[in-house]
Parts: sequence; C-alpha cells; structure tokens
Amino acid sequence: MFDSAVRIGFLHAAALSPEQHAAREWCEAVAPVVERVSLPEVASGSVDLDRYDALWWHRDAVLESPEIGAAAPEIYEYVERGGGLLLSLRALRAVSELGVDPIAPDATGVEEADVPTGYLLKSIYADRGVFEEFDGLRVATCEPGQEAPYARYERVLPERGEPLGGGIHGEEDRFHQLPLVSWRVGEGSVLGAGSALAFDGPADGEPATDRSRLVGSLLATLARGEHLGTPRPRSGEGLTAMRERLDGDPQRPSYHLTPPANWLNDPNGLIEWNDRYHVFYQYNPGGPMHGTIHWGHAVSDDLVHWEDEPVALSPSPDGPDRDGCWSGCAIDDDGTPTLLYTGGRGRSQLPCRATTTDPGLRTWEKDPNNPIIPEPPADLEVIASEHWEAEFRDHCVWREDGRWQQLIGAGIDGEGGAVLRYTGDDLSDWEYAGPLLIGDWEGAGGMWECPELLDLGETQLLHVSNYEDVIYFLGGVEDGRFRVETRALLDHGDLYAPQSLFGDDRYLLWGWIPEARDERAQWEAGWSGTLSVPRELSAENGELRQRPAPELEALRRSHARHVDLDVADGRREFDVRGRSLELRATLRSDAEEAGIGVFESPDGVERTSIRLTDGELIVGREDSSLAESVVSPRRMPIDDLARPIELRAFLDGSTLELFVNERRCLSTRVYPTRPDSDGLSVYARDGRALFEEFELWELGSAWDADP
Repeated sequence: MFDSAVRIGFLHAAALSPEQHAAREWCEAVAPVVERVSLPEVASGSVDLDRYDALWWHRDAVLESPEIGAAAPEIYEYVERGGGLLLSLRALRAVSELGVDPIAPDATGVEEADVPTGYLLKSIYADRGVFEEFDGLRVATCEPGQEAPYARYERVLPERGEPLGGGIHGEEDRFHQLPLVSWRVGEGSVLGAGSALAFDGPADGEPATDRSRLVGSLLATLARGEHLGTPRPRSGEGLTAMRERLDGDPQRPSYHLTPPANWLNDPNGLIEWNDRYHVFYQYNPGGPMHGTIHWGHAVSDDLVHWEDEPVALSPSPDGPDRDGCWSGCAIDDDGTPTLLYTGGRGRSQLPCRATTTDPGLRTWEKDPNNPIIPEPPADLEVIASEHWEAEFRDHCVWREDGRWQQLIGAGIDGEGGAVLRYTGDDLSDWEYAGPLLIGDWEGAGGMWECPELLDLGETQLLHVSNYEDVIYFLGGVEDGRFRVETRALLDHGDLYAPQSLFGDDRYLLWGWIPEARDERAQWEAGWSGTLSVPRELSAENGELRQRPAPELEALRRSHARHVDLDVADGRREFDVRGRSLELRATLRSDAEEAGIGVFESPDGVERTSIRLTDGELIVGREDSSLAESVVSPRRMPIDDLARPIELRAFLDGSTLELFVNERRCLSTRVYPTRPDSDGLSVYARDGRALFEEFELWELGSAWDADP
C-alpha cells in the first residue's frame, strides 16, 4: 500500500478526540512514518510541511473556522507545490477556509445506522488504482451501530472539485449524497472522504477492513503524487476524455447527442452562431442523476459531428440560481448572444439572464440584477409543489413588432397548465401580458413546461410538455391568445421537453429521450439521457410534418437495399447486423400484423418488435432485454395515414426513433444485454406483407473527430 519511506503528517487543531486517537493509531500501524502536526505549529511556521508526502486531517467534531486561521495559506501552498491532503469526516468542511473550493459541503451532522454504510463509487472511476481492488461499486466502510459524523455535498456541488462517489445505506443507494471528492490544486491534490469512517470501534468486520483499504489507498495515492478524477472546471478535451472512458458501453448511443458522462436532460439554448450550431443541455456533473443542474454544451459545424465544450452555466453560490440553472433559450440581442434561463434557489424559481462576448459561447456573464422577473404574476394563482412555491419556469423569447416577447411555463390552480406571455422593450424589463393558452380540458395536465411558439408560415405551432407528453397545437395568436385549430402529440413515445433552432429558413427540433431503466442501472452505466436526432419541422396543408434532418445522411456507411420483399406468414432475416443503423421501409400489408424485428439475438431471446396492424404501430419491448427493464409497449395510431406506410427508423445503442409518413413519431428506449442482439428481420402474421423497398445503413459516430 505504502512505499517504505512514506511520511504522513496527521493534522489536528487541539487535543485529539477518541476518534482521532483511533485514526492516528490505525495510520501508525500501516504507514512507515506518521507524525502529529498541529495547526498552530503550521501557522507559526515552525513545521516544514514539505517533509511529508501527504497530510491527513480527520475530524469528528464540529469545525470552527478560527481553528484553521493562519494555517490555511501554509497548507494551501504545500498542496500547490505538489503535496497531497486528505480531509475526512467534518474536516471536509475546511475546503472553503483552505482556499481549495469556494463551495463547502452543505450537509453536516452525525448519523448512526443499523445497517452498514459507506461509499457508492462512480463507475467512470471504479477502475482507477485506488478503487480497482474493490469488488463492485458499493464499499461499506462503517459497521452498524457506529456513530459517524459526516460532511457531504447534497443540494450543491463543489465549484472546482470532481465528485468520485455517492453513499450507501445498507442496500439503499444514495446517489445525491456526495462525500467523496477530488481537487487538483496546482501540482498537488486534495481528496475528501466525508462520511462512514469511524475508527473508534470494531476493527474486525468486513466494513472495517474496507475502511482501512479505502483510506490507506487514498493516502498512498496522495503520497505518490497521483491525481484522481478529472479536474474542474473542465476543458472540452477533459470532457472528451471522460466520454472515451464510456465508449465500450454497447447501450450508449453513438450518433445521438449524449453527455460526456453523468446526467443529461432538456435541450436548451439552441442557436446557430458564427456558422456553428450550439446545443446546450441540462447537465449534472455530480453523477448520472437529476439534480444540481448546470448547462452542458456541444458544438457542430454540420449538425452531424459534435464536440464537447466546457460547461457553460454553473450555479452561483450566492445567486438566485444557487440550486440549479434550469431550462431556457438563447437569442441574438443585436449582436450579443443572450441566455434566458430559470434560476432555482430554495423554493423559488425565477427568470435569469446571461450574456457573452465570447465568439465560441464558452463563457457567460450573469446579469447582476438577476432575477429579471422578481415574482410570478400577482393576480394569478400559480400552483405550488413540494419543491417550488410557484411552478413558473422555462423560457421562449423572440422579437416581434419592435418588442421582445417571452413565454413562460406554469400551472394555474383550479384550471390547468398554462403558457404565460410577457413583453418588454429590452431583455431585462418585462411586463406580464396575460396567458397565451390555458389547458382547461381533461387530460391537459396541471403544469406545462418548456413552451415554444414557432411560425411555420401557413400556421403557428405551440408545444408544451405536461410531465407525461408533449402536446402541440396548430393555429395562431389573436389578441394575445392562441387560437387552437389542431391538437395532437408531438411524439407518441418517450420524447420530452423539446426545443427548436431556426436557421437556413427552417426549424430544427431536438428533444430529451430519458432513460427507461432504474437509477441504479444508470449509476452503474455512468451516464444517463440522450437527445433525439434533429428533426426538421414544417406545415403542409394544415398538417405538421416531422422529418429527420437531411444532414444525418452524412453518417451513412455501409448500405443494403431490397426491392419487393414479399413475406407471407413467416419471417425473413437479414445478413446485415448492427446497433447503430438507419432503416427505411415502404410497406403494404393485408396481414393481421406485419413488421420489423430489431436488436435481435440469433435465438430470439432478446428482440424488439416494430409491429404494424391496420390501426396501430406498436413497439413491443416485452423481450427487449434480459435485464430488469421496462416491458410495456409503446403505441401510435396510424389508421388515418395513407398507404403504403413509409417508415424510417433510427437504432442507436439503446435508442429507437421512428418516423411514419413524416406525420407521426415515436421515440423510446430498449436495453438489449447480449453482444449478439444486433440482428434484423421482417415478418408477417396471418397474411402477406410487401416491403416495396427496404433500405438500411450502418451509421458512424457523431463524436468521431476524423469521420
């Protein structure tokens, strides 16, 4: 574990507590040299910290800032020169006083559990030397019944540190409790292990053994001058390195927009700027779970090949967005790129603004007067929830007749979901102008998120997300209210919270396709969420059209084409196999059921079916995965669509997107587990199906720098 000459400095503020005595005695038993170092000695300059390969401050008592005092600069400079520092239990709170991170852990206390507790390692780091000796991601380090102080991040994240793991409580995973964190400071490193480390107690159980292995490995790593994690703030190259560590996951999409690691949800701030396409998205750098939302950023020259950019927006510790930078949009304010987004703090969520002069849109300056709208409309009963005192968020902004227009999603108590309209002469001074539309019919939903109004020429399109579906309306705005002529679903599957970009005289829309597997599976994968492929929107003869963006054809590699494929009461397999494919089929059928099998294993144990009857398209997921997963089918009506059926399908890892007659879409997720679940077939049952044309292409990666 330790090299023979390693010297550890055991930091303390005053007389050692029983817990500190036990930790020091353990350290003396495993490390070659351990010496006590008091903070007053450090402050006075009477101790040479450079004689130590690593410092360890283990503290169970409440941390008092004056105890650190003048020792802080000495410790910081020691680390900056290349030293290592381990902060465990409540000593982790010292990161702000030491100058390591302006954001200290927000949760501290003492817990005594009747089950083993410990650490939940992030999969992206589980194969690093310090963790690779553990069998799995869950490491119990504290025996039941032991009293253990803690300091950890829960509602906030460190600004400069990289979370390495969450917590476990018996069999329960606590994804949002982040006590294991790494920092790079100059040439050195700081590691925090803020929970489940009680040395003053039983030493012969399995948790005590793993506690010793974990702390010993952390100290040995620091003593060797090694770094853990990827430093924050991260460069685009650092994010790409994280992405590459997850490349081997066959369930991870390759040509869809995904996070480099961790969590992704709503697309935000879509804009074309300086001849480049920018897609921002809701991102949690803390792990593959929702919470502590930042804005991730990806950029493309061609809508097909993408590059990771540094995080664009992060919560400000003292700002109205302390608890999250939620969804919003990007606009061009007379040559100044501007973001309008929802800031969350406590139980308040309010509109905020940020601008940039950076041509690459990498760095943003928040308006010091945020929030730019101080409260929801006073004359409306905007609904509240357990999280928010008023459900009032998400922004769509454009300029019309010399004034700015803004839509905000909300819900009105006793009425339903609502789109609220604001107007203003500039982007910081807004006046409430009334509701654009209220969902006062059964099934509309009580809260509407992510509203967007688009002008498609012959009609206007308004869409909202109501927690379950994306509802769209065709019609027009008259006297400040939206007149609905058509109401339907934008997608009949799992797509949510879409947003559009206007460029080249067309609208391109992306949506979030969330995971359909549980939180544990997402944590073990190390990533969560994907965006849809870009869709081109238009209106023709009063109907909404959705087509895959033609630029996607640049991803096509190998090609196979079949003409007049006749299948009667049977099944036909294809030689072509793959998990990243585009299919195009033209189908006439008098069969009771006809369709396509995708993600098939040779023995059919794993298989996803795209089934077409006279009235419905059904994605059958009952046999999609051997793992515990969702099995409910996804359905879409097609009885009113013209024949033959024109079907385009995009298969990518665990993502399936279907376009039928350019009229209807269905997006969903499936999780085949076997490496040979990559087969394709067509079939017909009780009748005959004629595939007038069947084409398929293998598609390349969106993240290939040299396509």
